[in-house]
Amino acid sequence: MANLNLVPVPVATGIADVAAAAVAAAGGGDTAPVGPGRFLYVNNGSGGSITVTVATPGTVSGLAIADTAVAISAGDHAIIPLTNVFRGANGRAAITYSGVTTLTVAAFELGT
Repeated sequence: MANLNLVPVPVATGIADVAAAAVAAAGGGDTAPVGPGRFLYVNNGSGGSITVTVATPGTVSGLAIADTAVAISAGDHAIIPLTNVFRGANGRAAITYSGVTTLTVAAFELGT
């Protein structure tokens, strides 16, 4: 898995070219920092729908919490919150994709 670095979005201007900061999604998945104000940007440039899955490693009363899966239509974009519920043992979210051809991603943080 490749580690995505955070792209800051300043509070004063609220402007960041997230699409320009996006990189090719890794075939084996990516990881990204989690926490308040952190999000995953996904741009599906392919001709078909792609599902992005963010692992949810926690449990509630001994029961596993279901992973979050977001289907992104061809040519569409998505922003997925990277809250603390996705924090893995390494402090990062584990993100996988049903396909990576023409899929770009970026992790960004508001309020920096």
